[in-house]
Amino acid sequence: MGIEEKLPSGILLRSVEKLAGYARKSSVWPATFGLACCAMELISTGGPRHDLARFGMERASNTPRQADLMIVAGRVSQKMGPVLRQIYDQMADPKWVISMGVCASSGGMFNNYAIVQGVDHIVPVDIYLPGCPPRPEMLLDAIVKLHDKIQNMKLGANREAEVEELEQARLRRLPLTQGTGGQLGIGGGQPQPGEHS
Repeated sequence: MGIEEKLPSGILLRSVEKLAGYARKSSVWPATFGLACCAMELISTGGPRHDLARFGMERASNTPRQADLMIVAGRVSQKMGPVLRQIYDQMADPKWVISMGVCASSGGMFNNYAIVQGVDHIVPVDIYLPGCPPRPEMLLDAIVKLHDKIQNMKLGANREAEVEELEQARLRRLPLTQGTGGQLGIGGGQPQPGEHS
């Protein structure tokens, strides 16, 4: 990333981490990727009522080389997937992704061959924003949570350890089980009275 990655651990690094985190969270520039109806809510977030500019994000980048946050708003078709990945690859590090809406997060009601069933199959996602379409207030809440994540991000050798720890925690996480009634997690997979196992 930069010179802050080369610093040794210690008290000085902790101060630099706080300063770099504050600077990064205060200057996130989004690359908007509005694909469907969620884009209307994304556009209204920049309007005077919700005022995205108060978070230092008033400049929506027309080029990915000047952006560090991609907001994927709406369903992603199979044809659009490679374009989305190319734009993500052109963004400068560090970069973050918000998946806005149920269609971007999981394919939504479009369970067919033409729609990608979750943008996380194409790019790594930092924040999932549910809803169809999610309100601008929900997007602002997701941005505030992302700012908190950015501000508390480790640097240098500490960052590598943090990434490894998060990866191990994800690997230890148990998968959801198919419960009774056809819903995930309900019933815990145990047969109910009167059912045959």
